[in-house]
Amino acid sequence: MGTKAKPVWTRRRNGIEVAVWQNDKGPPYSVTVRRSYKKGEEWKQTDSFSDADLPLLVKLLDLAHSWIIDQPVKRQAEAA
Repeated sequence: MGTKAKPVWTRRRNGIEVAVWQNDKGPPYSVTVRRSYKKGEEWKQTDSFSDADLPLLVKLLDLAHSWIIDQPVKRQAEAA
C-alpha cells in the first residue's frame, strides 16, 4: 500500500484548515481549504464557508501565501 501524501505546511484555527501541498509537476504548490464541524457525534468536513468565516480564512490564506513566496529564497540560500 502506498504512502499518503502530506501537506508541506498546514494551519488550523476554529475548525478552518489551510494546507499547502508540493506538486511534482506544474506549479510548485497548491493550496486546499476546508472547515470541520460536528454533526451529532460525528465530525464532518466541507469546503463551504459562512460569511463569518471569511476574515479568518483570508488570514490563513495570507499566511500560506507568505510561506510559499518565502520558499524560493530558502532554496537559493540552501544551494549557495
